[in-house]
Amino acid sequence: MGIAASLFFNTDEPEICLDWRVRPSGEQYNTQQERWNDLAIYLRDDLAKRSGCAIAWWLQGSYKFGTQIRPASPDEEFDIDVGIYFRWAGEPNDGEHSPLDLKTFVQESLVRYCDDDGNDASEVEDPPKARCSRVHFDDSFHIDVPSYHLDSDRDARALATAENEWENSDPKAIYEWWKDAIPQSDRPRCRRLVRYFKMWAALRFGEGSRPSSILLTVLVGEAFEELDKDKLSGDDEFLAATLRVVVDRLQQSAIVKNPANKEENLNRLSQEDSSSLLDKLEGFLSIAERGLVTTTKTAAADVWSEAFDQFFPIPEEDDEEEAVLKAAQNRALATLIFNPLVNVTATVGSRTFTGVDGIGPIPKGCEITFTLANAHALPPGAEVRWMVRNSGRGAEEVNDLGHRAGEGISTSRDSAYHGDHYMDVSVRLNGRLIGSKRVKVLVSGLGLPKRNPPRPAWTTLRKRR
Repeated sequence: MGIAASLFFNTDEPEICLDWRVRPSGEQYNTQQERWNDLAIYLRDDLAKRSGCAIAWWLQGSYKFGTQIRPASPDEEFDIDVGIYFRWAGEPNDGEHSPLDLKTFVQESLVRYCDDDGNDASEVEDPPKARCSRVHFDDSFHIDVPSYHLDSDRDARALATAENEWENSDPKAIYEWWKDAIPQSDRPRCRRLVRYFKMWAALRFGEGSRPSSILLTVLVGEAFEELDKDKLSGDDEFLAATLRVVVDRLQQSAIVKNPANKEENLNRLSQEDSSSLLDKLEGFLSIAERGLVTTTKTAAADVWSEAFDQFFPIPEEDDEEEAVLKAAQNRALATLIFNPLVNVTATVGSRTFTGVDGIGPIPKGCEITFTLANAHALPPGAEVRWMVRNSGRGAEEVNDLGHRAGEGISTSRDSAYHGDHYMDVSVRLNGRLIGSKRVKVLVSGLGLPKRNPPRPAWTTLRKRR
């Protein structure tokens, strides 16, 4: 087990681990479930009237696999896939409707659904995507709705595409592969590994060049099957071992066949984007290998944060195991150590709050400046990096768990959410961590009231005597 295993997954303190931070909250999960269930029932009934076909629906994709991640930034959305199945006997071309008919039915039905203000649907993308329609909701998520023909007797499906063609695509078959390939006892860990890969990809690729969720799921699932699991312990070791298998595979060929349909290549990236994926996976593997050989949790977290940014947690200050590890490191090595001292200033209007290595409580809406007070003592060539890590319901609701905050001896940010937050500063020399500090920022739930608020309007009616 690697030294940072508990920072990946920890049943004793689940909220202080990577697995917790990359997943949707329980409230977000329930909201999504309510919305997709309502939409699916509406589409079932409305599309039956439009098409004259019996309609079925099936939840698919990351939500079905249990590998959904939260958006990497407030500008992105949760993704849900609900497949709609138009049922008639025989082959797809034996029915009365073409692929474009099905896509048009679904698109028009979604527009009608969106027009009802009571549904919290904000927009239907127009034109629809090649393989699905997409409807956006107010709570930072969207639902993709692909259209299929289903022959129930043969249990056969075909996807309707914008080219007015039927595509051999069966989401049920690939889900059955997942269940058959990964034993039930191993699925929780394999799901976590898929989520780690997906969050890394969300942080490192733009939407247009990002590997698809199903591509990453198959790469991880098939690599997981090859692992000698008895020799591994902890998600950090499993992640590194999975990366080695995936990198070796893609170095030999960029083709990733659908395990449920060997004629389909799940890697739909361009040649340039496929090369970029391999390059970045090799970098990810390098991070994992360096993370496994660190001697303290803090140093490991600093390395793993190169892959996961603000989502990777930092050890708590009262972590007794970490204190023992640091003491052992200091005894074993005559290493250069730098203890950052951080001055903190928060301003809102004419009010100013100050602190050293922490601040608060302060109101929301403050501009906060963090400055390395002992920058003069930095060794030549040292690099100073800042990372915001948010927590609490307010940050989770808008999917803002932090971000990189720049480099240098000073940085500034705003206080936006109630709760305990951190500005983490790390100091590196020649690629090695020589010092770090967690600067706690306690934000109260209220903004600061005006110091001299306007007098009530009724007081202007008073007369001087």
